[in-house]
Amino acid sequence: MLFDTHAHLDDHAFDDDREELLKNLPTQNIALLMNPGCSLETSRAASALSRRCDYIYAAVGSHPDSADEVNDDVLEEYRNLCRNNPKIRAIGEIGLDYHYEDIPREIQQRAFRSQMALARELGLPAIVHEREAHADGMAIVEEFPEVKGVFHCYSGSEDMAQWLVKRGWYIGFTGVITFKNARKAIEVAQSIPHDRIVIETDCPYMAPTPHRGKRCDPGMLFLMAEKLAEILDMTPEDVQNLTLENGKRLYGIHI
Repeated sequence: MLFDTHAHLDDHAFDDDREELLKNLPTQNIALLMNPGCSLETSRAASALSRRCDYIYAAVGSHPDSADEVNDDVLEEYRNLCRNNPKIRAIGEIGLDYHYEDIPREIQQRAFRSQMALARELGLPAIVHEREAHADGMAIVEEFPEVKGVFHCYSGSEDMAQWLVKRGWYIGFTGVITFKNARKAIEVAQSIPHDRIVIETDCPYMAPTPHRGKRCDPGMLFLMAEKLAEILDMTPEDVQNLTLENGKRLYGIHI
């Protein structure tokens, strides 16, 4: 069975067939799914979705692209969502993204710190989005040694991955690992302990080969497991079991 540790089923890309998708995923070997928020609006939607489906869990938080919405009122709503829904198991998706810099770096950093502080306060893991901001991202993580979690859709170096796993963090691999130019992701997967690897679709984004460029959905997750099996010299079944248990440990799910 598979655990999609990062999927955005609340995304508008699924508006036309969400109900059919939700009904069919358990028949596609999807045992568990984590649906993180990216803003206050999508965090509310993620929480509501987790209440509807037994196999779906949620996280709440503001992505770097929504960092300018983070204030005391938003943090208080995230706090209350966590307290009122036991299926919210993380703060995320939070972090830094310097690729486009539509949101100034100082605003992103302030939002990241305040949400890491919330994760520390609530004793929850963090789901971190970090793109082209490695030095600043690591510096902020180091400010919060009590907080663990996952760097999803990992894009950093082997050395950075080693630094993270030594501090108790997990590394998330998406469909990127199936791409022809995925040498760095493959090297990272080979270099870290197996018990720190999780897999994710990040759907509707990051569709794996041979679906690259199309809408991704959790039913494609088995392709990441198959690629990791090849990389790690394991069977696909063993990779599925490994990443399922890793994901459950990451999010404190005991079923």
